[in-house]
Amino acid sequence: MRFAQTDGFLPAAEPSHALMAVAEEAAAAREAGDGRVILFGLCGHGHFDMSAYDAYFANQLEDVELPQQRIDTAVEELPKVPA
Repeated sequence: MRFAQTDGFLPAAEPSHALMAVAEEAAAAREAGDGRVILFGLCGHGHFDMSAYDAYFANQLEDVELPQQRIDTAVEELPKVPA
């Protein structure tokens, strides 16, 4: 929210963890009186995530249980990479 409000750009959900890390680093630098450059890559906009953002802010996200067997099967079906 802070990024969208201050920068006018809605980031995709995936890089949001990086934005949080940047905010934490900036706060630590400010507290330490340290002037540092913080560089991060923002990959994509959140225009396709709007319905998910709406559901989140309306407290209507649904928890989906994913059985471990389904996860294991998906991992087994991944292409094998030679060592």
